[in-house]
Amino acid sequence: MDPLREDELQAYVTRLPLANEAFFAMVEATAAAVAVSEKYWQSKGHNGARIRVLVEMAKQGGSMLPSLLAERIGVTKANISLLLLPLEKDGLVARSGHAEDGRKTVISLTDKSRALLCEHLPENRQTVAGVMNRLNEQELEQLLLLLRKLKS
Repeated sequence: MDPLREDELQAYVTRLPLANEAFFAMVEATAAAVAVSEKYWQSKGHNGARIRVLVEMAKQGGSMLPSLLAERIGVTKANISLLLLPLEKDGLVARSGHAEDGRKTVISLTDKSRALLCEHLPENRQTVAGVMNRLNEQELEQLLLLLRKLKS
């Protein structure tokens, strides 16, 4: 495909084919919903990206390999290290040696992080539901179906 000329750029980014328009609408809607959640966590003195790490760990039973965590939340192994360092410093995760492979490290939720999630997740979910409940139940089911189709 030939590169755009500079005089074509504005028209190119404003006249989107339907598939691209849908993609960018999905990205913008997701960003707006994430911003609601992030605002909630910031009001409680926390960072939403770090909370996401804790929630993913809780989904997996509270302990997991950093590489698996990185895969689950869609970041690189280097970036997961950057996310884990402040969580460890704040006493929200702990590192330990892998039971079967001494070269590996396992990260685990601490009592402090479990208490944090137990205290704040219900209100956060309610806050996020406020955005999502703009859709009725049938629309939410349809949205889930469509998103799962895009994911696979």
